[in-house]
Amino acid sequence: MSLCPTRTDRRVNSAYRVCFVCTGNICRSPMAESVFRARVAEAGLDDVVEVDSAGTGGWHEGDGADRRTVAVLEANGYESGHSARQFRADWFPLLDLVIALDEGHVRELRRLAPSADDAAKVRLLRAYDPGAVGDVDVPDPYYGGMDGFEECLEMVESASEGLLAAVRTAVEERAA
Repeated sequence: MSLCPTRTDRRVNSAYRVCFVCTGNICRSPMAESVFRARVAEAGLDDVVEVDSAGTGGWHEGDGADRRTVAVLEANGYESGHSARQFRADWFPLLDLVIALDEGHVRELRRLAPSADDAAKVRLLRAYDPGAVGDVDVPDPYYGGMDGFEECLEMVESASEGLLAAVRTAVEERAA
């Protein structure tokens, strides 16, 4: 399912849309997408919440997720189908939340946002993790070993519960 389309239609349904964004869309953001999609399904919200991911750069467009991302996801029971793409400013009106994996992504996405309202949609993933202290970036595991990918998964899983609670509240408020 792709909710960050290139189509020009706006809000074809009332789904709440979340897009995770990292640098190349092959490590952190597809991992966050997979984990959060699983949480949404477990919560019974998959009919009202759509989840996707993209990268700030287009270097890997069309590629699958990094093999280490796939290995960590599959070892932990998550689906791993993915095709990388670059985030586009014209997606902002279609999205409710744009979840950045580190502060650099937050800055870049907010600069890309066409309006102040769109910039306000950009949030940092680990801001939803009550146990996160200090540096709340999810570090890029690309240049390291498997342990970095496993650490990334732990951070994503920890933040996903808080994000799910926030999304559930937003969905309920929209329905009221």
